[in-house]
Amino acid sequence: MSFLAPFLVPRRFVPRRPAPPARALILLIQPVLNRIVSSIAREMPELFTRLGPHQHSRFLIDVLDLPFLLLLRPDPEKPDLRAVSRHSEPASNARIAGRLRNMLGLIEGGRDGDALFFSRDLDITGNLEAVVCLRNAIDDVEGSIADRVALSLGPASSAAWRLMRRRYSGRVRGIRRD
Repeated sequence: MSFLAPFLVPRRFVPRRPAPPARALILLIQPVLNRIVSSIAREMPELFTRLGPHQHSRFLIDVLDLPFLLLLRPDPEKPDLRAVSRHSEPASNARIAGRLRNMLGLIEGGRDGDALFFSRDLDITGNLEAVVCLRNAIDDVEGSIADRVALSLGPASSAAWRLMRRRYSGRVRGIRRD
């Protein structure tokens, strides 16, 4: 009976909350992404013109902490930001991958894209010229794109953005930056 002893030891039951299926999350988040891209197109049309020949490029944004990918097509006539499954990665001209805190820092302007790239906290593949044009266009916008989008989406999104910024902006690899 000694061979059964390990199986008879009572274990504490710890229920796990399953992650929502990516498909359901994509369906929930897509209307928000549609509002974000239409808000940017309406309030900052110069952002698209700054992309020059890369206005019709497809940027695959892989936020490693999220269960889905983002596909950005900054076409000034019909801009599109889509959540797509990680299992069916679409074709793209450039791919940008990194952790959520770094991606938020890039959008907000608080993180240096070059430093993140050279420290390998940001992975860029494909058309690097298109990515540099996108980064320059975002850097040239007066103020924070994220703040402007959050304000345009209403008070709930502004509060959510402030909470996300507080949670993800302060720490990089355990070092507090003030």
